[in-house]
Amino acid sequence: MNAAVADTAQVDRVDYQIEPSQYRHWSLRTEGAIATLTLDIDENGGLRPGYKLKLNSYDLGVDIELNDALNRIRFEHPEVRSVIVTSAKDRIFCSGANIFMLGVSSHAWKVNFCKFTNETRNGMEDSSAHSGLKFIAAVNGACAGGGYELALACDEIILVDDRSSAVSLPEVPLLGVLPGTGGLTRVTDKRKVRHDLADIFCTTTEGVRGQKAKDWRLVDHVAKPAQFAQKVHERAQALAEQSDRPAGAQGVPLRPLQRLIEADALRYGFVTVEIDRAKRAATFTVKAPGADQPRDVAGIEAAGVDWWPLQMARELDDAILSMRTNEPDIGTWLLKTEGDAQAVLAADATLREHQQHWLVRETTGLLRRVFSRLDVSSRTLFALVEPGSCFAGLLLELALAGDRSYMLALPDDEAAAPRIVATESNFGLFPMATGQSRLGRRFYDEAPALDAVRARLSQPLDADAAFALGLVTSNPDDIDWADEVRLAIEERAAMSPDALTGLEANLRFNGPETMFTRIFGRLTAWQNWIFQRPNAVGDKGALKVYGKGEKAQFDLNRV
Repeated sequence: MNAAVADTAQVDRVDYQIEPSQYRHWSLRTEGAIATLTLDIDENGGLRPGYKLKLNSYDLGVDIELNDALNRIRFEHPEVRSVIVTSAKDRIFCSGANIFMLGVSSHAWKVNFCKFTNETRNGMEDSSAHSGLKFIAAVNGACAGGGYELALACDEIILVDDRSSAVSLPEVPLLGVLPGTGGLTRVTDKRKVRHDLADIFCTTTEGVRGQKAKDWRLVDHVAKPAQFAQKVHERAQALAEQSDRPAGAQGVPLRPLQRLIEADALRYGFVTVEIDRAKRAATFTVKAPGADQPRDVAGIEAAGVDWWPLQMARELDDAILSMRTNEPDIGTWLLKTEGDAQAVLAADATLREHQQHWLVRETTGLLRRVFSRLDVSSRTLFALVEPGSCFAGLLLELALAGDRSYMLALPDDEAAAPRIVATESNFGLFPMATGQSRLGRRFYDEAPALDAVRARLSQPLDADAAFALGLVTSNPDDIDWADEVRLAIEERAAMSPDALTGLEANLRFNGPETMFTRIFGRLTAWQNWIFQRPNAVGDKGALKVYGKGEKAQFDLNRV
């Protein structure tokens, strides 16, 4: 059964859970080592009223389907080694994010929509880098804006050379905004388009077609219509040969999550979110497995979707997405854990021992992407380490992701005192967008601090020991605990959410810049700002007058 929803829950909440029989915009077909994801958007299938999804333009609902389809390829089809992304519509690949949807959406909706689509496309590149799943964009028609950004996320792009089909990023001249899904960054960082050519490309509306698109490095191959299908198949086969995904493995069906959605809570098997609206805070509690977990490959395969690391990751992912979209006023997330730390450590050791097995590798990849989703959520993250906690191994990542962590010291009750445990997993199994571990980010990769933690690997550390190593922010005793935590939460709630978003993003990503950090940094700063400017969203702004036959009126001051 699917989610149970309490009568008092929001009726218009966005649900990120879906399965293929509910798809309105994508179809998935697999044939041996090659899968084909075909975009055929139902123009009347918008997630919300007020716009039509014409010309294969998309909204959040389209990308929710894409995200689900990608996870099904990862887990249900381990035999698939390359994925063709194409369109079912004649002479149109994808025209990008629906402009009329953007025009009627709130600022928060636009930015969070861009963030999720960024994460989906980054996830494709993550699977290519870590799981051997390769992607090829078969651009069989006009490809603009977010449509080209989808193609850019693939390993290769093939453009049909039919004298009309072009790739373009027309957001600046048409809408007065930036490509919101990493287009500018991928054009330079990934495809290495010369900056002057990129300047021309991103300030013209007609785009670039044919051999010129290849010469400028905007695509990898061009093919005449008669040879297009054959060329796509050849390249898909070639990319598949680069992969080590297993041909004979049995996939894991991704059953719908069992959830209870209440007015002020989300409840899953291993994850609970409880909302305190007065404090504008939500408490995320992640639970350790309650039963023995398999230690060998056969047991992991038999457990399938019920294997604790996989089930917990799916639940936490859904909870993060639901809270980001449906509860924008809840600005502080309190991260807690609960249960037997030894059970978590056993699962953590299993992930490392069998990390080359396809299902373990995909589960590790899902955990990596979920923790990264937490990193880039524009919410304050405070970890609370209390009695009964199990911040150990992979669950220690939650505390390390926090903006602050508070750990209760109980010097007079050693048996009840909470402890944390670092393992080898915390040194790189779940890297951030910077490519660093969260421990590396925490200590700026300085050897003395990291060596001190390594010397205590697998040792349960009480609050004083964890504080001495720099693993927690504060270690109040039971006399000061309640007041210190309460004041921290109250002070945070009184600060400007805009300033906090900028502060947290800057402080969380203090390490090396990568393509991913630049994509999210530019979304958080530049696009976030431009989306609010009158030149884009004012009464005569480009985004507002698009399609109305009016000319945008710009404030010509450079700011």
